[in-house]
Amino acid sequence: MEEYHRHCDEVGFNADEAHNIVKECVDGVLGGEDYNQNNINQWTASIVEQSLAHLVKLGKAYKYIVTCAVVQRSAYGFHTASSCFWDTTSDGTCTVRWENRTMNCIVNVFAIAIVL
Repeated sequence: MEEYHRHCDEVGFNADEAHNIVKECVDGVLGGEDYNQNNINQWTASIVEQSLAHLVKLGKAYKYIVTCAVVQRSAYGFHTASSCFWDTTSDGTCTVRWENRTMNCIVNVFAIAIVL
């Protein structure tokens, strides 16, 4: 059986690269839009599906989990948290915060290295 080895430049999750990918997806879906409750399911699905597709196209040995929350802006704010138990040398996460005058969006990417 042949062993799988990642190239040296692929070791560790590149959070900056993931952040840029997700930000482009969020800008593409929500840019120029005002909050509309009727569009939330479509917007969040588009953001996670596009982000995931672009991350997978990188061809890196990771499993990805992408979450997205869109809420109407209010005086009460929006708070979220996550915690992971994993190998910090290879796995990683990134969070993209996006907002306009009517809504806030938080996208989390969790990347878990595939080690064969």
